[in-house]
Amino acid sequence: MWRRALRRVLRGAAGMALLWFVLVLLFTFVNPVMTPYMIAESWRQGGVKRDWVRLEEMTPALARSVVAAEDANYCLHWGFDMAAIRAALDEGAGRGASTLSQQVVKNVFLWQGRSWPRKALEALMTPVVELIWTKKRIVEVYLNVAETGKGVFGAEAAARAYFGTSAADLSAGQAALIAAALPDPKGRNPARPSGFLRSRARAIADGAATIRADGRAACFED
Repeated sequence: MWRRALRRVLRGAAGMALLWFVLVLLFTFVNPVMTPYMIAESWRQGGVKRDWVRLEEMTPALARSVVAAEDANYCLHWGFDMAAIRAALDEGAGRGASTLSQQVVKNVFLWQGRSWPRKALEALMTPVVELIWTKKRIVEVYLNVAETGKGVFGAEAAARAYFGTSAADLSAGQAALIAAALPDPKGRNPARPSGFLRSRARAIADGAATIRADGRAACFED
């Protein structure tokens, strides 16, 4: 009986892994319509704002700003930034070490919140996504599924909600403000930034210029 139950569990796990792998392949060229978190927020808030746009239809400053803010060595790693992980371990729980690739895996395929099962799945899935998707595709998906405000998802919806413009027409300063709000999108408003948010945005704008100059933006730019 226990062997039969174990076989069923293993078959179920294998089936789920195969389904996930098919989705990874599919999302190489098909855009995810909704993510689990978007669905949950839509139910909770009665709808969400989102509008998928291609990376080429966004100002380049936006991708650079987000990478500079969230994962400056994005073009140099294979899904995990080992230097950031070591620094996080040294500094304790107050410092994060998730790369853009890990965040995309969490946002598209998993659930929110901190738990060891989710982190374990994220660790297993991230190298596969890095292997199959291009770096440019990962950035594009991130910029379209990341939560950017209360009921707001993606760069285009954020640009329209906060600045009344498109992601293509954001200024470098506006792009940096959106990136600065990402760690706390429900608590930070790029349209009415605090002194801290302005300071953070200026540092991000400098970082975006730096990664463009030193080549760390090359993997997601044409």
